[in-house]
Amino acid sequence: MTISRRTLLGTGAALGLLTACGSNTGRDQGSSPGGGVTLSQWYHQYGEPGTEAAVRRYAAAYGKAKVTVQWRPGNYDQQTAAALLTDSGPDVFEVNGPTLDQIRGGQVTDLSALLDGVRDDFNPAVLAPKTYDGRIWGVPQVIDTQFLYYRKSLLAAAGVQPPATLDQLVDAAKALTRNKVKGLFLGNDGGAGVLGGTPLYAAGLSLVTDDGRPGFDDPAAARTLGKLRRLYADKSLLLGAPSDWSDPAAFTQGLTAMQWSGLWALPAVRQALGDDFGVLPFPKDGPAGKPSVPVGAYAAAVSARSKHQAEAKAYVKWLWVERADYQEDFALSYGFHIPARLSLAKKAAKLREGAAADAVTFVTDHGYAQPLLWTPTLQSAYQDALNRIIKDGASPDSELKSVIRQTNDELQRMKKH
Repeated sequence: MTISRRTLLGTGAALGLLTACGSNTGRDQGSSPGGGVTLSQWYHQYGEPGTEAAVRRYAAAYGKAKVTVQWRPGNYDQQTAAALLTDSGPDVFEVNGPTLDQIRGGQVTDLSALLDGVRDDFNPAVLAPKTYDGRIWGVPQVIDTQFLYYRKSLLAAAGVQPPATLDQLVDAAKALTRNKVKGLFLGNDGGAGVLGGTPLYAAGLSLVTDDGRPGFDDPAAARTLGKLRRLYADKSLLLGAPSDWSDPAAFTQGLTAMQWSGLWALPAVRQALGDDFGVLPFPKDGPAGKPSVPVGAYAAAVSARSKHQAEAKAYVKWLWVERADYQEDFALSYGFHIPARLSLAKKAAKLREGAAADAVTFVTDHGYAQPLLWTPTLQSAYQDALNRIIKDGASPDSELKSVIRQTNDELQRMKKH
């Protein structure tokens, strides 16, 4: 099984815990032949050609230790979660997290000092969920994000302006639904799986507040989610497309005038449509609303069980803080992503013009990441409720009350541990 970086955003997943891991970890407990330290580094198996060769090239270029790269197929999150509980795991590893349990459990080391002097240059949205108790537990490697793609010519033909509010999006989707073309594609489930908390942030709310409370215990949440139901009820949504939201095929083949998809789709869209498209953040809703752009980032972390923590930290700093050339290469040469450093995102040649430049601006100005306290349990409960609201016409008020109760209980449980 191969996994693209888009998996991070497409599933809304966080790390899970596992009771066992593979027997062959590849961990080198000794020293390198030359007498220096040998570090083991783990990556999940990317689906983007060239990525594995690139990270092996980076590791080989490091001169202060020998770095052996492990390319890990299968359920990587579970493999690493289990390995962190043993002495046979990696020294350095990429992680969709770390999770709160891993941080509180002392399984990862504090990397705050690695960002001294450059912390403000890391995108604050993706750095936030890597930060707990004022300390940084993972260095973001690359940013993945999602946007609303729209076909300029189809909107112009229908006399529709690019939507700036959720009400305008609902109206535009209806006006653009003609013959065999639907107005909007949010995924084959109507958007429940991919949108997550994005509409809540567009209403000026959040999933979890800074002080650890449900961030959507507000009438605005039900109002906003009810508008997603309107899109479904109006039959403005494309459903049952040959491929789901992460693939831009429905958009490039003219099945829909607008589609929610990832930044990774931009090169394929540009190749198919030239300049006949634009990108937008999820539009704001209500007087307190603001445009919303979901972001996520795998991070480089260091195992607390590593026998070479100082050397592992030095390697992470070299690769993900000092080597700007490798960071840009990793983001833009194998797939299409945004560097985690604001300065790199601003000056990268492939991100300077057109929709790509707009994407960088939207991420910088409107990006939000799933909070550290938003657990897989809460993600599942919320997504199930959203699915019932959109597809079944369930009451947004009653569905959200149930999720808010679960969120309160889960957040209180975490505070006690």
